[in-house]
Amino acid sequence: MNFARFAAIDWSGAKGKRHKGIAIAMAEAGEAAPRLVRPEHVWSRTEVLDWLLAEAAAAPTLFGFDCSFAPPIAERGEYLPGEPEVPTDAKSFWAYVDALSDDEDLGAASFLERAHRRHFYFGAADGRKRDFLHHRACEHAFNATGGGKASTLYDAIGAAQVAKASFAGMRLLHHLAGRVPVWPMDPAPEAGSVVVEIYTRAFIRMAGLSGRKVRSRAELNAALAALGSRPVRLRREPSDHETDVLIAAAGMRAIAGDDTWWRPPGLTPALARSEGWTFGVV
Repeated sequence: MNFARFAAIDWSGAKGKRHKGIAIAMAEAGEAAPRLVRPEHVWSRTEVLDWLLAEAAAAPTLFGFDCSFAPPIAERGEYLPGEPEVPTDAKSFWAYVDALSDDEDLGAASFLERAHRRHFYFGAADGRKRDFLHHRACEHAFNATGGGKASTLYDAIGAAQVAKASFAGMRLLHHLAGRVPVWPMDPAPEAGSVVVEIYTRAFIRMAGLSGRKVRSRAELNAALAALGSRPVRLRREPSDHETDVLIAAAGMRAIAGDDTWWRPPGLTPALARSEGWTFGVV
């Protein structure tokens, strides 16, 4: 695949219509510095969906979302054990989440808080947190590299809210309605645009920064240089949302041409249909 552009999206599952936690960066093919897309804009999730569809049609683009595309299933055989009506493949599960979420702007808090409350950890009243810490095969692969533990979709407490962000992401994937392939649930096409799951910490680690948050122009440009990118020129110190996507866009560009990342050893056909995989993890 020959992509013309590489877009990284820092996603949000927060309630409401506009989300300060969303940031987007785009890197053109080559070595030019990545740029922030509408940096002062407060995005809605629906706007991101519309933007993605327009950009995907305009040029072959690799889009990376920093959220999980499906819950773990290989460990226990079900996404939500004891719920026989829940599908067991990712695409059907996206439709299921969408149907049970009545939140505005593709939010999914209601799915966690009401539809399937008992499966998610919201605090000490739910019992032992370790009983909720289930992971996918790709997360086990990442954790085995020693870079710290990837979060679990069943943990709904804390500022990051990885659970709500990921289930909101599944609603967006459902609303793509097959118009843009989603890897690895869909096979990567020979040409055109593709949507993948990313973990921004993986690209920060790839740049030699041990996965820590980056909050200065100096560290940002050091990371970009390690990924074969020219430096960015910003008028102010960036936020960690901004550095996450700028580094991830450059990182996606750096590895997208290497077949190794598209064929991780642990990715089986069954996992591709059910759990998916994080692009940038082998």
